[in-house]
Amino acid sequence: MISKNTKININSMRKFIFSIAGLLAILSFSSCGYNSMVNLDEQVQSQWAQVQNVYKRRADLIPNLVASVKGAANFEKETLTQVIEARAKATAVNVDPTKLTPEAIEKFNAAQGQLSTALGRLMMVTENYPQLKANQNFLELQAQIEGTENRITVERQKFNEVTQVYNSKIRSFPNNITASVFGFEKKGYFQADAADQNAPKVEF
Repeated sequence: MISKNTKININSMRKFIFSIAGLLAILSFSSCGYNSMVNLDEQVQSQWAQVQNVYKRRADLIPNLVASVKGAANFEKETLTQVIEARAKATAVNVDPTKLTPEAIEKFNAAQGQLSTALGRLMMVTENYPQLKANQNFLELQAQIEGTENRITVERQKFNEVTQVYNSKIRSFPNNITASVFGFEKKGYFQADAADQNAPKVEF
């Protein structure tokens, strides 16, 4: 007959074994899934930095572009104002690289899209001013803007690619359990919109 103390010891031993098993399971998830999730998360954040860099370069070029356009006689002030205001709104939107949620990406993308639209309109209007086509400084800035727009497209695509790998990782079993335990959440993508179709072009 098993004594009361013996039963208590057996129950304690079972609890200890279950605790160890649980710890081993967590460590297993950590080694098999956690580390790779951290690595993928870092890749997403690193690529986000590249996206921000190219957008910042575009924002830095715009004041000089606006200044060169202002020199054209009777240039449409409303168009310039729209670019200046859109730039101010776009640069005011800051996204925490550790919280790249779909909502945060959408807000950032919308602000940048408005700037792309305003900038595209500016470029089209400048074609009506022959003196700008003869302005070397303007032509150089225009070419830099176009190159930056192309780079933005490339970096956005790379961001979507690394984000897709990360999102797939945290949603697949058993990684989704590890992701839930350690707080890994789905990240947002850049979505194509009408503004993307209006990227500034240099066509003379």
